[in-house]
Amino acid sequence: MGTEKRMEFVFVPTFLCLVLLLSACADNSTSLSTPLPTPSNIPIITIVPNILIGSTATPDCYNGLTFLSDITIPDNSSAQPGASLDKQWLINNSGTCNWDVRYRLRLVGGNAMGALPEQTLFPARSGKQAVIRIVFVAPQESGVFLSEWQAYDAHGASFGDTFFMKINVH
Repeated sequence: MGTEKRMEFVFVPTFLCLVLLLSACADNSTSLSTPLPTPSNIPIITIVPNILIGSTATPDCYNGLTFLSDITIPDNSSAQPGASLDKQWLINNSGTCNWDVRYRLRLVGGNAMGALPEQTLFPARSGKQAVIRIVFVAPQESGVFLSEWQAYDAHGASFGDTFFMKINVH
């Protein structure tokens, strides 16, 4: 008789668990008081970055170029028509940004004299001097010619002093 009572004790809780489990799996959608989420009533969470609309971010560095001197071909030098002119300027990276291959030189005035109107600016670390070199070809006609250049950063903004070559072709 002790064995029969022990079986009833184990059987009743097991049976109740099975009934509860099956009732939980049954379709009770008619007994729910709130509807299940559907695409039309699921809340949409939008995360907005912490920025101010219309403001511009302050860059970590600023660009600067200071012209120091002509190394070759001083202003108003004479040149023969068609002569190759190896012009070099000493400049200083007077900003706090280091220049890399994304920095450019652009012709901003005068005559390109055979040079590409946009060129890579020589990479230079902040606060360091550098030499900018462009090889020109003197025009075939006589006259005074100027070629003026400006530095541009990786975003296309101009900065620093302009520098130029001015020659007299005879």
